[in-house]
Amino acid sequence: MDQSNSGKSPSIHPNAYVAPNAMIYGDVTIGAHCCIMFGAQIIAESSPVVIGDCCIVLENAVIRGTQDNPVKIGDHCLVGPHAHLAGCTIENEVFIATGAAVFHGAHLQKGSEVRINGVVHLKTLVPPNTTVPINWIAVGNPAQLFSPDQHEEIWKVQQALGFDQHVYGLPRNFKGSRMQYITKAMWERLGVGDNG
Repeated sequence: MDQSNSGKSPSIHPNAYVAPNAMIYGDVTIGAHCCIMFGAQIIAESSPVVIGDCCIVLENAVIRGTQDNPVKIGDHCLVGPHAHLAGCTIENEVFIATGAAVFHGAHLQKGSEVRINGVVHLKTLVPPNTTVPINWIAVGNPAQLFSPDQHEEIWKVQQALGFDQHVYGLPRNFKGSRMQYITKAMWERLGVGDNG
């Protein structure tokens, strides 16, 4: 299903396939020979999404362009079922497996892979032909790879990246309710009504 957002409608190459219940919303460009499968959602929330040629987006994947973080996907990429991409850059020939997550400002270079349930954190650079193993986490620039049981080591790298500031605009020394600020900011950004 195609929908416009702020007067911008999707641009889908005529020979791309979009499943009947896939959702394509806003300033989204999909290249030639792409296949967007059932339940996939590609949303230009407040930045565009550009998908190159010969890409496969499988069932129930979510790709979202977020404020100040467009999504750019190169050619010959695969986004697995239930994967989640937000405001990131994916170069050519990248494989993103089932359940993987790639966050705001991340950059996966040519030929890299994120395996099942792998995570690429905020502002992380994954070098060419690098693999993020099953359930592992990539953090930093260049990426450091951590197993899921290394939370403290991950947090040491991740904390300096400023997730709340980068993604939600939360001021660094904010003293009020963090979640009240975040939900209000998201309500306004999504443009769904008055949150008076």
